[in-house]
Amino acid sequence: MLYLIGLGLGDARDITVKGLEIVRKCSRVYLEAYTSLLTVGKEVLEEFYGRELIIAEREMVEQEADEILKDAVDNDVAFLVVGDPFGATTHSDIVLRAVKAGIQYHVVHNASILNAVGCCGLQVKNF
Repeated sequence: MLYLIGLGLGDARDITVKGLEIVRKCSRVYLEAYTSLLTVGKEVLEEFYGRELIIAEREMVEQEADEILKDAVDNDVAFLVVGDPFGATTHSDIVLRAVKAGIQYHVVHNASILNAVGCCGLQVKNF
Protein backbone atom coordinates (compact mmCIF):
# COMPACT_ATOMS: atom_id res chain seq x y z
CA MET A 1 0.00 0.00 0.00
CA LEU A 2 1.24 3.47 -0.87
CA TYR A 3 0.27 6.28 1.48
CA LEU A 4 0.55 9.92 0.42
CA ILE A 5 0.54 11.95 3.62
CA GLY A 6 0.30 15.72 3.93
CA LEU A 7 2.45 17.23 6.67
CA GLY A 8 0.70 20.60 6.93
CA LEU A 9 2.50 23.92 6.92
CA GLY A 10 4.08 24.44 10.32
CA ASP A 11 6.31 22.07 12.22
CA ALA A 12 6.62 18.33 12.85
CA ARG A 13 3.44 18.27 14.95
CA ASP A 14 1.19 19.47 12.13
CA ILE A 15 0.84 15.95 10.75
CA THR A 16 -2.63 14.50 11.43
CA VAL A 17 -3.08 11.77 14.02
CA LYS A 18 -4.06 9.38 11.22
CA GLY A 19 -0.97 10.36 9.22
CA LEU A 20 1.34 9.82 12.20
CA GLU A 21 -0.15 6.39 12.92
CA ILE A 22 0.43 5.37 9.31
CA VAL A 23 4.02 6.70 9.27
CA ARG A 24 4.85 4.70 12.37
CA LYS A 25 3.66 1.42 10.80
CA CYS A 26 5.24 1.80 7.36
CA SER A 27 8.34 -0.16 6.41
CA ARG A 28 9.72 2.75 4.33
CA VAL A 29 9.04 6.47 4.68
CA TYR A 30 9.99 8.90 1.92
CA LEU A 31 10.11 12.65 2.49
CA GLU A 32 9.51 14.64 -0.69
CA ALA A 33 12.01 17.47 -0.53
CA TYR A 34 11.72 19.70 -3.57
CA THR A 35 8.24 21.17 -4.12
CA SER A 36 8.06 22.92 -0.73
CA LEU A 37 10.38 24.00 2.05
CA LEU A 38 10.32 22.42 5.47
CA THR A 39 10.29 24.70 8.50
CA VAL A 40 12.16 22.08 10.53
CA GLY A 41 15.03 19.75 9.77
CA LYS A 42 14.78 16.11 8.76
CA GLU A 43 16.24 15.09 12.12
CA VAL A 44 13.40 16.84 13.99
CA LEU A 45 10.83 14.98 11.89
CA GLU A 46 12.61 11.66 12.41
CA GLU A 47 12.68 12.17 16.16
CA PHE A 48 9.00 13.09 16.36
CA TYR A 49 7.79 10.39 13.96
CA GLY A 50 10.09 7.72 15.40
CA ARG A 51 11.15 6.67 11.91
CA GLU A 52 14.08 7.11 9.56
CA LEU A 53 13.16 9.24 6.54
CA ILE A 54 14.45 8.73 3.01
CA ILE A 55 14.88 12.06 1.24
CA ALA A 56 13.14 12.01 -2.14
CA GLU A 57 14.60 14.68 -4.40
CA ARG A 58 13.07 15.65 -7.74
CA GLU A 59 15.12 13.16 -9.76
CA MET A 60 14.10 10.24 -7.55
CA VAL A 61 10.40 11.11 -7.66
CA GLU A 62 10.18 11.92 -11.34
CA GLN A 63 12.63 9.42 -12.83
CA GLU A 64 12.82 6.64 -10.25
CA ALA A 65 9.21 6.50 -9.03
CA ASP A 66 9.12 2.81 -9.90
CA GLU A 67 11.63 2.16 -7.10
CA ILE A 68 9.28 3.79 -4.58
CA LEU A 69 6.29 1.92 -5.97
CA LYS A 70 8.15 -1.41 -6.07
CA ASP A 71 8.35 -1.33 -2.27
CA ALA A 72 4.61 -0.62 -2.02
CA VAL A 73 3.66 -3.88 -3.77
CA ASP A 74 4.23 -5.99 -0.64
CA ASN A 75 4.83 -3.37 2.07
CA ASP A 76 3.30 -0.22 3.49
CA VAL A 77 5.20 2.78 2.13
CA ALA A 78 4.62 6.41 3.12
CA PHE A 79 5.35 9.38 0.89
CA LEU A 80 5.37 12.56 2.98
CA VAL A 81 4.61 15.92 1.41
CA VAL A 82 4.76 19.40 2.97
CA GLY A 83 1.25 20.86 2.88
CA ASP A 84 -1.26 18.65 1.06
CA PRO A 85 -0.18 15.72 -1.13
CA PHE A 86 -1.85 17.13 -4.23
CA GLY A 87 -0.22 20.55 -4.08
CA ALA A 88 2.06 19.46 -6.95
CA THR A 89 1.32 17.58 -10.17
CA THR A 90 4.21 15.18 -9.53
CA HIS A 91 2.25 13.62 -6.71
CA SER A 92 -0.77 13.02 -8.94
CA ASP A 93 1.60 11.25 -11.32
CA ILE A 94 2.72 8.88 -8.56
CA VAL A 95 -0.91 7.96 -7.89
CA LEU A 96 -1.54 7.34 -11.59
CA ARG A 97 1.55 5.12 -11.76
CA ALA A 98 0.38 3.20 -8.68
CA VAL A 99 -3.06 2.62 -10.22
CA LYS A 100 -1.49 1.47 -13.48
CA ALA A 101 0.71 -0.97 -11.55
CA GLY A 102 -2.24 -2.28 -9.50
CA ILE A 103 -0.87 -0.84 -6.25
CA GLN A 104 -3.40 0.33 -3.70
CA TYR A 105 -3.00 3.86 -2.36
CA HIS A 106 -4.52 6.05 0.31
CA VAL A 107 -4.26 9.83 0.69
CA VAL A 108 -4.17 11.66 4.03
CA HIS A 109 -4.89 15.31 3.29
CA ASN A 110 -3.64 18.24 5.35
CA ALA A 111 -3.56 22.04 5.22
CA SER A 112 -1.94 23.55 2.15
CA ILE A 113 -0.81 27.02 1.18
CA LEU A 114 -4.29 27.60 -0.21
CA ASN A 115 -5.69 27.22 3.30
CA ALA A 116 -3.23 29.85 4.54
CA VAL A 117 -3.94 32.45 1.85
CA GLY A 118 -6.31 34.26 4.25
CA CYS A 119 -3.27 35.35 6.27
CA CYS A 120 -2.48 37.67 3.36
CA GLY A 121 -5.93 39.24 3.38
CA LEU A 122 -7.08 37.22 0.38
CA GLN A 123 -10.16 35.01 0.19
CA VAL A 124 -9.90 31.38 -0.95
CA LYS A 125 -13.27 31.58 -2.71
CA ASN A 126 -11.73 34.03 -5.21
CA PHE A 127 -9.25 31.46 -6.53
